[in-house]
This record gives sequence, C-alpha cells and structure tokens, in this order.
Amino acid sequence: MIGPTLDKIIAAKAEVQAELIETPILPLSSSRWQGILPDCAGVTVKLELFQQAGSFKARGALLGIRRLDAAQRAAGVVAASGGNHALAVSWAAKAAGVDALITMPKATDPARIAGCQVLGATVTLHDDMAAAFAAMNKAAENGRALLHPFEAAHMILGSATCGYEYARQAPQIDTFVIPIGGGGMISGMACAIKQVNPDAMVIGVEPYGADSMSQSFAAGQAVRIEKVATIADSLGAPLAMPLTYAVAKAYVDRIVKIEDHEMLAAMDIYQNVLRVTAEPACAASLAAVLGPLKDDLAGRQVGIIACGSNISLARYAALMKEL
Repeated sequence: MIGPTLDKIIAAKAEVQAELIETPILPLSSSRWQGILPDCAGVTVKLELFQQAGSFKARGALLGIRRLDAAQRAAGVVAASGGNHALAVSWAAKAAGVDALITMPKATDPARIAGCQVLGATVTLHDDMAAAFAAMNKAAENGRALLHPFEAAHMILGSATCGYEYARQAPQIDTFVIPIGGGGMISGMACAIKQVNPDAMVIGVEPYGADSMSQSFAAGQAVRIEKVATIADSLGAPLAMPLTYAVAKAYVDRIVKIEDHEMLAAMDIYQNVLRVTAEPACAASLAAVLGPLKDDLAGRQVGIIACGSNISLARYAALMKEL
C-alpha cells in the first residue's frame, strides 16, 4: 500500500490528540451564503486555521518531533519555511524542549518571523527560499535533525490524521477540495479519506503560478517548475518530490488550477461572511469551489478546508489592495 494504513493513522491521531485540537467543521448554510455558493447539495468547511500554531502543519511537525531519538533531540532540529511549517516546528520543538533553527526567506511576513522567535526558535534570513533550503541542508549536515516541510512520512501521516478526522466528522461529504503546496497535506488527507470512504472524490487545488503537482501528474513523475509566481506563499513549492507525489498520485482524482485574483476574492468572502482573516492558501479551496469547479458540483456534498492563516494585518491589507 502507498501511504499510511488506516490503523497507523488512527494510532497517530491517538498519539497526539492530547496536544492538538480537533478542529471544528462548519456547514456553510446560513442566509449569508445565499448567492455565493454553487448549486450543490451542501458545502462544509473544516477550520484547521484554529489548529495549534495556526495551521494543519502542527500535526506533522509534532509527530516528527516525537519520533526523534535522544541524540537528535540533543542536537536540535532545523526547518526551512516562510510560512506555516516554520511556526509549527517552532511550536512543536518548544513543547518538547528541543532547540529549533528556522531558515526563512528575507521576504517572509515579519509576523511569521516574530511568531517563531516568540516560540523560542532561532531564525536566520536568506535571499530566497532556495537559499533558505540550502541553509537548512547545511545545518542538517552539521548535525541537526531535518524536518522537511512536506517530503517526510511524518508530515503525510500528520495530514492523514486531519483527513481521517474530517471524514469522520462529516460522513455525508462525497467531494473534498484540498489545496496543494508541496503535496504533504493533500497526500495525507486523500490517503485517509479514501480509506474511510473509497467512493469519495478528492480534488486538488493549485495556483497557476505554482503548479508543480499538476505538471508532475501530467509528466508521470515528480518535476520542478522553472518559476514560482503566486501570492499564496504557503502554496509556492517550486517542485513536487517523489514521496508526496506518489501518495497524491495514488489517491487524488483530479487537480484544478486557480488564479491569484480568485484567491483574493475568496479571502474577501471569508472576511465579509465569516469574519475570518484568511491567507491566500487558506482561501484556495473556497476559490476553487466558486471558480473552476462551480459547474461540476451539482448534487454533491462538498468539503473544503481553511488550512491555516498566519498572516499579518499589514500583509493582508496590502494583498487586498490588489482585488
């Protein structure tokens, strides 16, 4: 079998449930949604932005920390990220009493940098994400345990606990719409969802400017794209990688792509209807349902995910000026 078995997913959920939050789901059925949602049987959102450290990434990061041996704990961990993974690793490391080094691009939202530092992590800034990854790899060569943002079994397993949780919370859902960055979230969630409900459809969502998984599906292997160009920094992986690609390929039925302006419009809807300040990645599922999937969902029970929202008000305001 490709990916974690249902028994392993259930065991992982039990392992970390005392430290994590079983995030709520919300049917989008109030009168405030009339005229906004497509003609389908219903839409439900899982509010994973209320998870520890503000995103689904806390699940995999915690599992990764828990799987370190004594020598690795003593040496500390390193992770490269400009977003939610950085905060999740900082949180999980602090909770376990493990030293964390986070390598980040200089363009990272200052609120995210400060958030990591408040949690006790050491942050180093680098010219871009490629440089941040190079610094991460060098620190790992010097002895730190590397916690990759997506290409790791514990990250897939963490996301699988989210998919299992969602499928159990809302068994009526037959179509799940899930954002794709590096593929850690959709691979784990899809793996769990398909084991709970083999008939469910799983649809991935990528920005046009960061479509490494779409291109990988078309090529039949994990590929790197030439350039990342999207406002959704949390979805801006420049490549798919073998492990997450293989699991996603096994369980994901389809991938659609969205424009940046569609994410901005969905962010605006979350703010005006739910009073939720969503980062672009957080709004990607809703953007897909309102955009490229709008005419494909008739009669279907749709599940979307607000996967995380670590964005400063200054960054949010700057983005919304583009709407």
